[in-house]
Amino acid sequence: MKPRISMIALGVSDLDTAVKFYKDGLGLPKMDSPPEVAFFNLHGTWLGLAKRDALAKDATVSPEGTGYNAFNLAHNVASEAEVDQVIEQALSAGATLVKPAQKASWGGYSGYFKDPDGHLWEVAHNPFVWIGPEDMNI
Repeated sequence: MKPRISMIALGVSDLDTAVKFYKDGLGLPKMDSPPEVAFFNLHGTWLGLAKRDALAKDATVSPEGTGYNAFNLAHNVASEAEVDQVIEQALSAGATLVKPAQKASWGGYSGYFKDPDGHLWEVAHNPFVWIGPEDMNI
């Protein structure tokens, strides 16, 4: 298997609300999509949104689940100020603050929010490593 993730799919309860959060609130570039899904270009991968029930049915698993889903999404940025800005943008778009941005035990700076469907996002600045689009040959 080649080491890449081509798409991150999130199951949502209300597709219109989720699209508004990611497109209008966070400013992600929405791609043309069929009406039952939404795709966003993330410069090397895609974010896909679909109804949680539909994704669960496709995978033949239960759509129920709460708490920590054993993973979170992370968005790394170039500075501590940008961490604060992205978290504030998410909160203004309807996210819920989970952990305010602060110095992290690993030496960086990060905070957490949940999107309207409860998906956990970390926004972080790692002063030791910065990987931006220019480093991904995209």
